[in-house]
Amino acid sequence: MSTSKWDKRFMQMADLVSTWSSCFQEDRQVGAVIVRDKRILTTGYNGAPAGIETCVAKGECLRKKLNVESGTRHELCFAVHAEQNAIAQASKLGISLEGATLYCTHQPCVICAKMIINSGIKRIVYRKGYPDEFSMQLLNESGVTVEVYTD
Repeated sequence: MSTSKWDKRFMQMADLVSTWSSCFQEDRQVGAVIVRDKRILTTGYNGAPAGIETCVAKGECLRKKLNVESGTRHELCFAVHAEQNAIAQASKLGISLEGATLYCTHQPCVICAKMIINSGIKRIVYRKGYPDEFSMQLLNESGVTVEVYTD
């Protein structure tokens, strides 16, 4: 469990970033902040890719419309996950994430876990769970430290 003052500050940032989400489902608004040496490297929130109309603008959630169970069929969603957007932003800006910490409002899914592992992020701090045990298995096997944040 994680409760340091720096963890608190960066989780507050992740909470703020989650408010920028364009996800139609309020309980699925996710924010991510990637940090190294107490410095913010990038942020990300879940939402449609650049140039694609958001679910909020469309007035519906594709996953809800298709009755897709949470934690499955990630490809049936217009949104790019917060973690993916934060990693993509680092790539666009030429920022290495080696040894960084990812603060996220929610536990990463398996797709995000794979990207996190390959990006060099070494620690994840998250608040809310997500129904994806395989992601946790991969993160544990890869040596990425995963901590649940508690206030």
